[in-house]
Amino acid sequence: MKRSEVNAIIKQAEEFIQEYKFALPPFAGWTPEDWQQKGHECDEIRDNMLGWDITDYGLGKFQEVGLVLVTIRNGNQNDPKYTKPYAEKLLISEEDQVCPMHFHWHKMEDIINRGGGVLMMQLYNSTPKEELDRQTPVTVVSDGVQITVPAGTVLELHPGQSVTLTHGLYHAFWAKKGSGRVLIGEVSQCNDDNTDNRFYEPMGRFPKIEEDEAPYRLLCNEYPSAQ
Repeated sequence: MKRSEVNAIIKQAEEFIQEYKFALPPFAGWTPEDWQQKGHECDEIRDNMLGWDITDYGLGKFQEVGLVLVTIRNGNQNDPKYTKPYAEKLLISEEDQVCPMHFHWHKMEDIINRGGGVLMMQLYNSTPKEELDRQTPVTVVSDGVQITVPAGTVLELHPGQSVTLTHGLYHAFWAKKGSGRVLIGEVSQCNDDNTDNRFYEPMGRFPKIEEDEAPYRLLCNEYPSAQ
């Protein structure tokens, strides 16, 4: 992805989030220049990768396969000095823009339609060999109600609705065509995007950035070391 594209996506995301009167934490508005002045008091932000996360999964087609994320809070499964056992994210999905099929070994999460269009969520169990289980029904909880659906079912989550995704449950999601982009909440156990994503098809997690202009905001994997 070009840096100019990432900058434009973040600016558009800020406007969309403001439309729903969701206030992001202060660090989401820090500039690259601000980050040059930040010391060890901000280590939790660095170490736990809080902040902006724009991804095309290394595929170079963000509009078709991509996602905007802001990690608002997060613990750390790998560092005992961080005792927070939970995480929260805000996500934005465009119409027919797929977050590809994947599961998490360690993270359990609720995915919530916070507003906008209709969120489409496709579900499969995983096999012991981590393949898609195309046969067995999927049982999930949606807003406190347990439901069982055939493998590969696409749930429609309208604003206010959510689904709980357990360990090893394959899922892919996107905003329904014609319904508009979706503001998504994620409430989960600690998040680790470096080691806890099992994509069904091999792909990356973070984009390669072509620096064609100065960054507007740094991404969560770009912060400089403490001064």
